[in-house]
Amino acid sequence: MWRHIVSNFLTVLIVILVGLGGLAAWAKKQYTNPGPLTQAVCLRVEPGASFARVSEDLRGQGAISSAYIFRAGADYAGKSGALKFGSYLIDPGASMEGIVDQITSGGPSSCGTELNFRIGVTAQDMILRELDPVSGQYVEKAKFDPAAEPAPEGFAEESSKADVRTRVTLAEGVTSWQVVEALKSADFLKGEIKQIPAEGSLAPDSYEVKRGSDRNALIAEMQARQQVILATAWEARAQGLPYETPEEALVMASIVEKETGVPSERRQVASVFINRLEQGIKLQTDPTVIYGVTKGQGVLGRGLRQSELRRETPYNTYVIDGLPPTPIANPGRAAIDAALNPDSTRYLFFVADGSGGHAFAETLDEHNRNVAAWRKIEAEQQNQGAGN
Repeated sequence: MWRHIVSNFLTVLIVILVGLGGLAAWAKKQYTNPGPLTQAVCLRVEPGASFARVSEDLRGQGAISSAYIFRAGADYAGKSGALKFGSYLIDPGASMEGIVDQITSGGPSSCGTELNFRIGVTAQDMILRELDPVSGQYVEKAKFDPAAEPAPEGFAEESSKADVRTRVTLAEGVTSWQVVEALKSADFLKGEIKQIPAEGSLAPDSYEVKRGSDRNALIAEMQARQQVILATAWEARAQGLPYETPEEALVMASIVEKETGVPSERRQVASVFINRLEQGIKLQTDPTVIYGVTKGQGVLGRGLRQSELRRETPYNTYVIDGLPPTPIANPGRAAIDAALNPDSTRYLFFVADGSGGHAFAETLDEHNRNVAAWRKIEAEQQNQGAGN
């Protein structure tokens, strides 16, 4: 009898163990296999949030099938105590295991709200935008110029939340003075910039920063990036260029940057000025003259006067030979590459062609025809403007 009871007990125990093993295998598949999410969602993990709260949020958004398996898997992996606050873009089909890795590894938020302070050549703005996880596009929530107007109502509170990403973006062609003046109005930064960085030494780029970061540290990062960009381009430069140093190439890059906003033209524009240097022809470029007038402190806002074109200054390339003594702006990577790897042309002239680009010429006669065509377009545009 006892033998029969023991036999039945062992049979039941085996069945239970087999069942538990099957349940564990099923739970493991649920944890590691692709999840049920069909469209990307943005998961916001608040500071101090628990795994229990996060698991319920994920289940509510349809990203996981079981909050319990999610928590148990994180416990088993030893990650339930490593939750990092922030906003996380959860991709369609993401597994529970992948989500746990994502929200415990930390790093910059990958979705949610972003504050972007954009410093441009003619304007600046502070923009608050939010990523739509489904479309992958940012939706603007608010925008203003901090140097000229007060922030919209609620902007400060919304932009100062812990998981908001903050970045500073420099446009190609801004001057160092413009950068410093703009950063003074960035109230999410601290520290006094006592000296304007050397012209051309700042890399136009997008910089992610933390609220309360030091302005000088940001300037130092901009300079470090530009040094790397210039050094890399210098190493890969074409042979036979009329530059003795990388700094001379940087001067040329700044001129190219200010002369054209058409990416496909940069190398052609660079070739014109290099051909002029090699043939001993004055560069005769307006942006350098303008820099001599403004010292890089803002936009001239008018045409150059004949007296300014005749006046001898270190930046008046209608009067001086060769390059001006310093860059006239902070050129981007593409302009630096163009200055160090220009097109091989015989062009010596260029003028606007009415389409936003330029018409290039090898001879003065051809250039004069291009100038006449541009003057005609200018007159037509002025007549159309007067008729409106």
